[in-house]
Amino acid sequence: MSRRPTKVSPPTPIEAIPDKVYFRIGEASSLVGVEAHVLRYWESEFGLKPTRTPSGQRRYRKEDVETLLRVRRLLHEQGFTIAGARKALSGEGEGDGAEIDSAAAREASLQIAQVRTKLAAMIAELRKPLDS
Repeated sequence: MSRRPTKVSPPTPIEAIPDKVYFRIGEASSLVGVEAHVLRYWESEFGLKPTRTPSGQRRYRKEDVETLLRVRRLLHEQGFTIAGARKALSGEGEGDGAEIDSAAAREASLQIAQVRTKLAAMIAELRKPLDS
């Protein structure tokens, strides 16, 4: 028995999440843009505990879906590892800027490169012999 490949849609922006109390795993996976097994894995890695129906189906709250969207952004768009994303999410409420703005990161990288160039020029100047 072969499985039909599932199509994964792009993630939904946080502000476009429907105003519902609960989402089943299929709805949540569509909103986040990953397959259901990925959500189940992320539950174990990021400590998410969706409520369960009496029949055992997962029910995600809107806050859970928002957290899953943040996890997806950290892992898939910003290149964090699981451990790095876990750390970023744990510090997120503290306002420490855990999610890195890619434009700001490029600007900082450019400034570091300029400082290194200036330092290399200064070192080269200091190594020149003094003319007495």
